[in-house]
Amino acid sequence: MLSPRLATLLTRRDIDQPPGRPTGGREGPVKVQQKVRKNGEWDVHGPDEAAGAQLVLVFGSERSLREPATWSRLQAFYPYARIVGCSSAGEIAGVRVLDDSVTATAITFDNSHATIAGVQLTEAADGEALGSLLASRLPAQDLVHVLVLSEGLNVNGSALVCGLAAGLPAGVAITGGLAGDDVRFERTAVCIDGPATTAQIAAIGLYGPQLRIGHGSLGGWDSFGPERQITRARGNVLYELDGESALDLYKRYLGDDAAGLPAAGLNFPLAIRAANPDSTPVVRTILAVDEQARSMTFAGDVPTGWRARLMQATFERLLDGATGAARASRPHPDCDKTDLAILISCVGRKLVLKQRVEEEIEAVREVLGKNTALTGFYSYGEIAPLAPATRSELHNQTMTITTISEC
Repeated sequence: MLSPRLATLLTRRDIDQPPGRPTGGREGPVKVQQKVRKNGEWDVHGPDEAAGAQLVLVFGSERSLREPATWSRLQAFYPYARIVGCSSAGEIAGVRVLDDSVTATAITFDNSHATIAGVQLTEAADGEALGSLLASRLPAQDLVHVLVLSEGLNVNGSALVCGLAAGLPAGVAITGGLAGDDVRFERTAVCIDGPATTAQIAAIGLYGPQLRIGHGSLGGWDSFGPERQITRARGNVLYELDGESALDLYKRYLGDDAAGLPAAGLNFPLAIRAANPDSTPVVRTILAVDEQARSMTFAGDVPTGWRARLMQATFERLLDGATGAARASRPHPDCDKTDLAILISCVGRKLVLKQRVEEEIEAVREVLGKNTALTGFYSYGEIAPLAPATRSELHNQTMTITTISEC
């Protein structure tokens, strides 16, 4: 049975345009208000008029996002908004990185709007079919950009992006990420207008000719050791490198740290590339290990025949990656401001940076300026084009930034 609030939303002629709010008006910045709940208390940053917000992005611990009380408070704060979010391995609010909190970022557009689509994992057989179904639920007319938040443990992220991209109009980029669960790798949550009850994926379609969307995605990890061939894999499950058990090989490199898999593997992702020597590598992070099958499950595809090398990072290189992503994410040249930046960074980066993790957020702030509102989360995978005018892909171990302005 639908909740009374959701039933009300669904009976509106346009569920994504709150009643009483003008569809046009003066040209101005996207208004952003943030509320952060920590230790049971909410603090507020931003304009007082945010009660009329159309969209609220919520990130928090998996436990907090399944609590009905969390959602009743958010719905009281923002009665006209669609509220969408996911669990994380750390929440970003301004230049703070928080754990076991809830961050709510309320967005009020002047001349644009957002539409929300969702799909349950049980509705299709695989990630590509889920992506195709999700795309079919977003109206195509005037669609500018899609932000996707996916269940983080049981979805092949690269297949999801492939199916979603194939179903969207040409030129519409996809950014977003896979939900996290700290370093437990037990259960993640994606929520649409209420607590998550089943595994699902949410897509936020952004509409309007005055929207200016930017995106950037960079890592900062370096390859080491010999490059090996992926000799046995299926989808995102890797069995063999150079004919040898990939799990056994991985454990040799990790040494005593191997007992901490899969979390320990976040410090040593794989860089994989097609056999063509000119191909661009993408990074893959471990989500699970199967001791009996001697296999490792990654967040995205690890195709048989591709080449793979282990990776590691230094603090300075990760900060360089965050700075580069911020520079690439600046909006269109005809827009000299950035109203909101959504930062999705890999949990592996957080583990390397440790107590200095906020420095990568500060590096982004330095590039985008103090007037840009920052929100986001630490993820199990990041989605973005690798460069402008290229296709969207699943990445791991990157800082991915989506900037939003109205100009």
